[in-house]
Amino acid sequence: MKSLDDLKKIREAAAQKMSMREQKDGYRVVVGMATCGITAGARPVLNALVEEVSKRNLLNVTVTQVGCMGQCALEPIVEVYNTVGERTTYCRVKEKDAQRIITEHVIGGKVVEDLLITKFLK
Repeated sequence: MKSLDDLKKIREAAAQKMSMREQKDGYRVVVGMATCGITAGARPVLNALVEEVSKRNLLNVTVTQVGCMGQCALEPIVEVYNTVGERTTYCRVKEKDAQRIITEHVIGGKVVEDLLITKFLK
């Protein structure tokens, strides 16, 4: 940190990330971050989702973490709740899938079929 302006920029960036996690309406993206999810790679997925939402300045999207989602063998699990509360559950999500989930599903309204949990529950 070299100046007060640098400190202000850091503070503004942190405030933007916090507001992203506190958004009450719009889309809600939830990542399972229990031990099973973290071990399976959920932390980079969560970070990539937060970065993608931030990069696109999507003020109506909340990215948050939760505990165990009940399907440990299918972690990392990401759930997307649309504006009316309908849930879509994705599993075995990789960091590289974050952009697709935000671009195709949250922005484009099209479910990312190859990541759907129903594909893996047979």
